[in-house]
Amino acid sequence: MTGAILLAAGGTGGHMVPAHALACELRRRGCLVALLTDQRGTRFPGLFEGVPVHVIPAAQSGGLNPLRWVRALATILAGRREARALIRQSAAAAVVGFGGYPALPALLAGQAERRATLLHEQNAVLGRVNRLLAKRVCALALSFDATARVPASARAVVTGNPVRAAVVDARDLPFRAPAPDERFRLLVVGGSQGARILSQVVPPALAALAAPDRARLDVVHQARPEDLSAADQVYRAAGIAAECLPYMADLPARMAASHLVIARAGASTLAELTTMGRPAILVPFAAATDDHQSANAHAFAKAGAGRVLREDQFTPAVLTGAVEGFLHSPESLAAAARAARGLGRPDAASRLADLVLAEVEGWAT
Repeated sequence: MTGAILLAAGGTGGHMVPAHALACELRRRGCLVALLTDQRGTRFPGLFEGVPVHVIPAAQSGGLNPLRWVRALATILAGRREARALIRQSAAAAVVGFGGYPALPALLAGQAERRATLLHEQNAVLGRVNRLLAKRVCALALSFDATARVPASARAVVTGNPVRAAVVDARDLPFRAPAPDERFRLLVVGGSQGARILSQVVPPALAALAAPDRARLDVVHQARPEDLSAADQVYRAAGIAAECLPYMADLPARMAASHLVIARAGASTLAELTTMGRPAILVPFAAATDDHQSANAHAFAKAGAGRVLREDQFTPAVLTGAVEGFLHSPESLAAAARAARGLGRPDAASRLADLVLAEVEGWAT
């Protein structure tokens, strides 16, 4: 294959991380790769190093405002025009979209230039951009066996959700539940932007544990910068050993070292938990589009890999009880870890790369 493969991903970690994982796998196989994204997509340290990155115009829908619709359409058409020029310049063989607004003009450009086009869906509900394009692309790669809102006519293939190499490597680290007299490592992570509700609920919930339980805890808590001080003060007052951070460049290592994770239910978080085999208490983001985080968490909880607490259930008292259940039952913690591992697809990047290259070959012939 002589042409580049263009990856189009919007500027959130949920889109950017699997796109990065595919880029690494394709480059490992000798393929040329470039990224089409928006300004947000340039702000993720450690991703797409050595990969050409092109920022193209992209816009979300205009809602009910006709003027905003006109402006959005003009921006999308401008992005499509720029993407078409990049496709010609790079002699691109394919365009692979990962959802998000930059994927729309890029995929439209790929179709206009008669290149192979594919989509990857990270969540258990097909996203809006992917729903718009699903019937028109060569293949639709899914992360979940049961993904809602997939058109019957779409050519859907389950590949799993690609994760970083460090996450796959951590799968080889065995999980051992701590004995009742051993330290208990707990990770709190709210996605690439943090989650305020976790900082409001988790510290007082852990502070309400009995003194012997608090003394066992080693907490690593990711929080927004403006929430760090308040969370740290609650932990200190309760005598809990805690490290509060705004960002974790070594998140895979932190997750692998944890006995329990409290997190949102974003697609990348679920993929990392299941690849490593780590149990979790999940708090789906209630305002997520189409409530896709609840759908993501459903399979995790159904398999027995942890608990799911809706935001309206997520109070300090309820969380205290949930954490106590794992603290006092190493057997249930180990069983949840095994269940999480059973859901993992550590070969997702390889499977997705196989699909992309097969479509490129088929399109060329």
